[in-house]
Amino acid sequence: MSGDRGIFIVLEGIEGSGKTTQAALLGEWLEQLGVPYRLTREPGGTELGEAVRQLLLHGGSMPGVTELLLMLAARSALLAEVVRPALAAGEVVVADRYSLSTLAYQGYGRELDLAQVRRAIARATGGLTPDLTLVLEIPRPGGEARRVAGRRGEDRIERAGGAFHERVVEAYHLLADTEPQTVRLDGCGEPASVQARIRAALSRHFPETFTGKAG
Repeated sequence: MSGDRGIFIVLEGIEGSGKTTQAALLGEWLEQLGVPYRLTREPGGTELGEAVRQLLLHGGSMPGVTELLLMLAARSALLAEVVRPALAAGEVVVADRYSLSTLAYQGYGRELDLAQVRRAIARATGGLTPDLTLVLEIPRPGGEARRVAGRRGEDRIERAGGAFHERVVEAYHLLADTEPQTVRLDGCGEPASVQARIRAALSRHFPETFTGKAG
């Protein structure tokens, strides 16, 4: 991050880890602090992205590489239409998923060639990387319980099977330790407790923006 460019923050984790809830709570905090911000989700956030979201989550079966390319097409549009302009305007962008999800779900989960997945990500993003990625960690049974309690039915990716989701869990463990600017956070407990951990992490990493407040 340099100059007046905004801050790009990504929330990551397995199904049911609480990313969407925590992104909304983080938005409320930023509002209280008077910090301009933008919330985004993947896939989605643009007209193209929302159409792709319907295909990826509620469409029929498709090859893993097709899933990858659809996801990256939606991301490319989101960056061009929303993320890059917001960062250029000095806003904090809070993203619900980004490239770590692609590595975890399409790379490890769908067992695609990781080197090719990374090259495709780089092409779609133009090399834009988050200033900080927070991985919300929760045991898979806990995530499943949250998911079931929070919505009806399963989407196409949630129906991918136990082996697929175990690969995704292991991928997040590995990626959280090896990817730059990535921090593990305990995602268990009440939403307010998890939010306090997120705010503390942001205050540590960006004290000039978050004024050192953790709660």
